[in-house]
Amino acid sequence: MKPLLQINEVTHTFHDGDFELTVLNKLSLQVNVGELVAVMGPSGSGKSTFLSIAGALLTPTGGEVTIAGVSLSGMKAQMLAELRLKRIGFIFQSANLVPYLKVKEQLLLVAKLAGMDAATAAKRAAELLERMGLTHRQQYYPDKLSGGEKQRVAIARAWMNSPSVLFADEPTASLDAMRGQDVVRMIAEEVKAEGKAAVMVTHDERVLPLCDRVMHLKDGALIEDR
Repeated sequence: MKPLLQINEVTHTFHDGDFELTVLNKLSLQVNVGELVAVMGPSGSGKSTFLSIAGALLTPTGGEVTIAGVSLSGMKAQMLAELRLKRIGFIFQSANLVPYLKVKEQLLLVAKLAGMDAATAAKRAAELLERMGLTHRQQYYPDKLSGGEKQRVAIARAWMNSPSVLFADEPTASLDAMRGQDVVRMIAEEVKAEGKAAVMVTHDERVLPLCDRVMHLKDGALIEDR
């Protein structure tokens, strides 16, 4: 079975006049079906750049990124936008929920953008909200939710379009230890239940036992924790 995320010798260099900084240096990573991979590294090590390139938000200086067998090399902006909508899910440090949409509406908006028919979208939303323990909150606005509930909505929203790969950027940063572990456990469970893959950038060592692999970003490359 082919990996859902394949990064081959990706390099990225920033230029500003005569100044040049290579942030990623022949970085490679393979993430298979059912895997949750954690990526750690100090501030300034290139984690945000890595996540942006892996998630098709930034084009690397060199190398190749392949998602679900589709190479991103040479893709036009419109094709990349469509791929992000249909193949990629994102969870951010803060839930980034739309303040004027109720919980269920947050999910249905993603479905509408992805071109999902109404009946399929309603069924998918109901299933995800039940799995996240949010059925009783589906008619609530974000300001009525706890921090943990907001992140659970963000997870459900990220899975709404059944993406091949989920990217999570510090999803536990604003949560206490217990809620943080709950959120990562849900991500891990959904990855396996959906037969997908996930990459999580984190500083939170408490959630590492819930991950299948832990990678460290050092000198522009990824080194696996042994």
